[in-house]
Amino acid sequence: MSQHAEPSPGRPSHGGDASWAQRSGDRTSGWVTGGVVFAGVLLLLNGALAVLQGIAAIAEDDVYARIGTYVYEMSLTGWGIVHVILGALVFVTGFGVLKNMAWARVAGIVLASLSLIAQFLFLPYAPVWSVIMMAIDVFVIWALASRQDAASSRA
Repeated sequence: MSQHAEPSPGRPSHGGDASWAQRSGDRTSGWVTGGVVFAGVLLLLNGALAVLQGIAAIAEDDVYARIGTYVYEMSLTGWGIVHVILGALVFVTGFGVLKNMAWARVAGIVLASLSLIAQFLFLPYAPVWSVIMMAIDVFVIWALASRQDAASSRA
């Protein structure tokens, strides 16, 4: 008895299965890699928009509605400072992701998570905009977390 089984009719041999898996993996990893580039661009935009959101909150114009009592209430100036600082860090991290820097992927996940929390807490002030920014943060976290290194995807 041979230890290697004959391929059944209509089914490719093990070598065929391996090449199919490689081709299939290439399509998936290519899509994810494109998602990572898109996540880097979204980090840049998200950071820039958060800075603008923070400046608008610091200016205390009539951009944001005044709300009554809120469990996580903070002055608009406080929220503005949070958004400006977080936005600047996210913007710099977006450049790092696009440059494929080692620290940027983990920093992007952490900062997108913090941004998601900040936007959730900012919901009463700008509900529609906060939900849009939260959706972007979720996509960025997914894209950066699902990225595979080239060496590990070939193994």
